[in-house]
Amino acid sequence: MHDNLILAAAIIGVLGIGAQWLAWRLQAPAIVLMSAAGLFVGPFCAWVFGAPLLDPSEVFGSGGDGHGGGLLGPIVSLAVAVILFEGGLNLRFHELRESGRAVSRLVFIGTPIAWGLGTLAAHYAAGLPWPVAILFAGILVVTGPTVIMPLLRQSKLGGKVGSTLKWEGIVNDPVGALLAVIVYEALRVITAGENPLFAAGWIFLTAVIAGCLGVVFGFGLVNAFRRGWTPEYLKAPILLSAVIACYSIAEQIEHETGLVAVTAFGMAMANAKFASLQEVRRFKENIAVLLISGVFIILTANLKPEDIASAFNWPTFAFLFCMLFIVRPISAGLTTLGALEPKEAALMGWIAPRGIVAVAISGFFAERLVAAGYPEAAQMTTLAFAMAITTVVLHGFTIKPMARWLGLIRTNRPGTLIVGSTPWSVGFAKCLSEAGVDVILADSSYGRLRGARQANLDRYYGEVISEEAELQLDHSKFDSVVAVSNIDPYNSLVCSHFAPELGRRHAFQLATPEIEEDNPRAINLAVRGLTLGGKDRTYDALIRDKYRGWTFTKTTLSDDFTLNDLKERRPDADFLAELRPDNTLSFLGPERPAKGGAGVTVISFGPDLPTVKPETVEESEETSETDEQTETIETVADIPSKSKKLGFLGKVKEQIVPREGSSA
Repeated sequence: MHDNLILAAAIIGVLGIGAQWLAWRLQAPAIVLMSAAGLFVGPFCAWVFGAPLLDPSEVFGSGGDGHGGGLLGPIVSLAVAVILFEGGLNLRFHELRESGRAVSRLVFIGTPIAWGLGTLAAHYAAGLPWPVAILFAGILVVTGPTVIMPLLRQSKLGGKVGSTLKWEGIVNDPVGALLAVIVYEALRVITAGENPLFAAGWIFLTAVIAGCLGVVFGFGLVNAFRRGWTPEYLKAPILLSAVIACYSIAEQIEHETGLVAVTAFGMAMANAKFASLQEVRRFKENIAVLLISGVFIILTANLKPEDIASAFNWPTFAFLFCMLFIVRPISAGLTTLGALEPKEAALMGWIAPRGIVAVAISGFFAERLVAAGYPEAAQMTTLAFAMAITTVVLHGFTIKPMARWLGLIRTNRPGTLIVGSTPWSVGFAKCLSEAGVDVILADSSYGRLRGARQANLDRYYGEVISEEAELQLDHSKFDSVVAVSNIDPYNSLVCSHFAPELGRRHAFQLATPEIEEDNPRAINLAVRGLTLGGKDRTYDALIRDKYRGWTFTKTTLSDDFTLNDLKERRPDADFLAELRPDNTLSFLGPERPAKGGAGVTVISFGPDLPTVKPETVEESEETSETDEQTETIETVADIPSKSKKLGFLGKVKEQIVPREGSSA
């Protein structure tokens, strides 16, 4: 038994995390790959070989409602509790207020409509009894961010409709589970033959108590973190222990109210401003990915071949048809009319992929309803799988064509994300913006973004490789990333982070001082972005030239003034980018020289141009601004402290050795 448990844990971990990694590499929905992995080791092996490779009920022991002698029920219960805590951490009230009328309508009007219509579909189409149909429909109001965000990035769908889809998934994430908890508690007390009025009062009272318990845990832990009562390395273990303790205490008061408590716990922490919130979210991200993967593999592997076969029938197809073509268009499409344009509301009425949370919660309550005397509830798991996979695949393949047909996809020149706000990058961003390129300048320091604010550039304040940026940063606005901070390893990390999404040929960074392939101290070429500019044009070299007075220039070529003419006039300049007449943007480097051509606009960085300019050349120079230059001085050259910045600017030409071959 001991060896079987170890082997089962190893299989679950490898399959779950392996499927998540493969989904990241392929930019595919993780739910599809995890479903395939779990179905293979479970029902598929049972059908082909007569026995499953992994049978969670046999290995762990079926715990029934989670309170029996088996381990399976408690394992899934604790995992779902942490998953719901993670959902609560995503629900911040100020973001709900800022998300607009459309999201508010979806939450407060669309959710009850979807619940009611979904109940009718589950009862009349799928054949579920009324109590089970009500609970199952409550779960299916969820459209989680784990499936929405990849679809939005894939389709480059931004604007109001993209923001609405994103925030609907975030806000609704814990709602479905809470609705299911309320219905389950009502069914449990009714089945026990208790007085309906007394039962309703008891449910309300225990829910309030559980919610207050979660709030006390949340604000108590926030207060402990604020006062420094816990060391940094113990914060994550303390948080996990607190979630389990909160869930267990609430369960002693009343079964399943622990889910309410941990959701309130997460919401309390999410809405309390404290310095360690980002660390809490990183912990949540890591532990939730592990638990979601494990629960998903367990649920899929626990299915029997007959369960899979029973899903392929007319009631299931009828249920899916009703949910896709009746429930969603009415609850989302009609609800958002007025807050969104008709074509945006039409897309809202179609896109509603269900994710891992909906499936996990369905499997969780299916076991309990079967134990409570509702054998038809066993269908909930297969119906949830069918709903999730159908919506992810169908909406994944149709969101981009439909958005393009409705005219909701961006048709202007693709933009770029510049990471690292410095005087040099601000000048580069201004020149690109003046040429008609959408630019987002990102930095984790609010002070360093001052130059971007003064230049009125679109900017993002935060860490671009964090989970927060996945939700806050509009990925539809850019199809390339340029990392130009003063930290070379960080630039490589940014490029590696965005390369799977954008393609490695669209991830760029500045040259590094030690780029030789055989240098053991150099950054591995396989994990860095493509080099922007020249091989020797490192951050320090560029920032020195910036303070020497070099400027950015955009030059439009013609038949009379070619690329060779420009090179003759600016022999020392760095050629950084080309904008072609077909609206394509190409960043230049050692392996990607400028091609030129009539109508091509070249972005270059070099000494001031001669005063006489040919009439055929359309040029605009970015003039250096003393405020920007004195705001942030980041170079390893002989730069004095910030207290001497003003004096530095007058002496900089004497301190800096001219670049070899420069005419300056």
